[in-house]
Amino acid sequence: MRATLASAVGVACTAALALPLTPGQGAIAAPHTAAPHTAPASAALPGSTQSLPLSPLARPVASPDRANAEPEYGVAARKVRPFSLVGVVWDDARADLHGQVQVRTRAAGTDRWSGWQDVETHSDDAPDLDADDRRSGRVRGATAPLWVGDSDGVQLRVRPHARPAPDHPHAPTDRHAAGPLPSGLRLELVHPGDPQPATTAKPADPADPAAKVGPADGPAAQSGDQSGDMDGDQDGDQSGDAADPTEPQAPDQPDQPDQSGQQPDQPDRSEAEATTDNLVLDQTRSAAPDLVLPAETAEQAEAQRDGKRRYLAPRPRIILRKGWSADERLRERRLGYTRTVKAAFVHHSATGNNYRCAQAPSVIRSIYRYHVKSSGWRDLGYNFLVDKCGNIYEGRAGGPGKPVLGAHTLGFNSNSTGIAVLGTYSRSTPPRAAVRAVAKLTAWKLGLHGRNPAGSTYLVSGGSNKYREGVTVRLKVISGHRDGFTTDCPGTQLYRQLGAARYVAAKLQGR
Repeated sequence: MRATLASAVGVACTAALALPLTPGQGAIAAPHTAAPHTAPASAALPGSTQSLPLSPLARPVASPDRANAEPEYGVAARKVRPFSLVGVVWDDARADLHGQVQVRTRAAGTDRWSGWQDVETHSDDAPDLDADDRRSGRVRGATAPLWVGDSDGVQLRVRPHARPAPDHPHAPTDRHAAGPLPSGLRLELVHPGDPQPATTAKPADPADPAAKVGPADGPAAQSGDQSGDMDGDQDGDQSGDAADPTEPQAPDQPDQPDQSGQQPDQPDRSEAEATTDNLVLDQTRSAAPDLVLPAETAEQAEAQRDGKRRYLAPRPRIILRKGWSADERLRERRLGYTRTVKAAFVHHSATGNNYRCAQAPSVIRSIYRYHVKSSGWRDLGYNFLVDKCGNIYEGRAGGPGKPVLGAHTLGFNSNSTGIAVLGTYSRSTPPRAAVRAVAKLTAWKLGLHGRNPAGSTYLVSGGSNKYREGVTVRLKVISGHRDGFTTDCPGTQLYRQLGAARYVAAKLQGR
């Protein structure tokens, strides 16, 4: 998820090996969808990460629009060990990467190269500035990862963006000089490893996984702010009705983020400023958890309601970490928790849409490895992930029903949960099944903490490019990433569907 602010990007290129720099007759325009490389059944291939330093390419010739241009950086076309996901990292996690990062890959065992694909630069899907993830000293800056499928050849280039000069009478006259690129640029090539068939849950794959959300015929009122108290709780039921409360309908207009930063009369800083990253020893590592949490019925949810929790929704089916074959040796053993869950931030993973639902566990294992081994985080950043078929996956360890502290929305990880829909939805319409799954998941998760999915709440910013540290911000209980950070995430098309998700989630809670 790329920030819309200028981000500093740089990438370098290593020496070319035996592969040609041009794709030749076998070139293809899109990445392939072959399943990740599999070893013989007798020996599953473990996950792996290859890290290649970037080097300067030929220095560009200065032009009127690129005076004193920085050289491009990249990795020359080369043969490598099998991988399925790529990303670029650099030393300073606080540095931005301003530029265009592009990669092309060769389908494993063939001479077919993909076309050039953009890798989204960003710094906003990340731990908070004071989070335990950053105290290890291993955290790096990183682009969004890109899923490319089973590959054994790669070429990378980074083209620095021009650095605009400040509008000041004494500012330099050269308004097109490229800014410095972050140091320590490396290309990360991630192989997800093969799952153990006996311990991996099979995702559901509906007949039409690419079914789109229909035209805007849902309740338009859901796109506006909802009245309510600081936690977004409302006394009355939501107006309007839906023939099928499990079928999200698109709102007329995309929701507009609430940027007022308005201070409530008595901001609840005891929650937002408490020590939220309390770490406890994981006592469940040696246990053998089930692969899947089964879906609850409406009757089961009704039986759990009491005076304090009147609006509980049924828990949806959730594939647990063991169900997608998470290697628990990668992450830190300690688990981090926050005090409560007041909001859910919806993201897109920006890994591309070129995956099958059966590959989703491999995509998640790759993101997990990229977050931990390449970016230096304690664990996978997202609390939950949703694939295009509507399968829901447990993300960061600690328990799906608990307030696990994630690393997904810089500045607002405390007292929130992060949900990533696998794919890129800046221009592509999200599948209906994925939007429906977001609604079901948020209805259940927010209901555990007494939150109204159609309401609003207040969070205290831990510091981001949109809200300075300490500012109390009014946000919708189901917000898009862009509501808390200046970024494209979760993509314009997915952001348009959040009003529908709020409406359906509230109905599932019985509001």
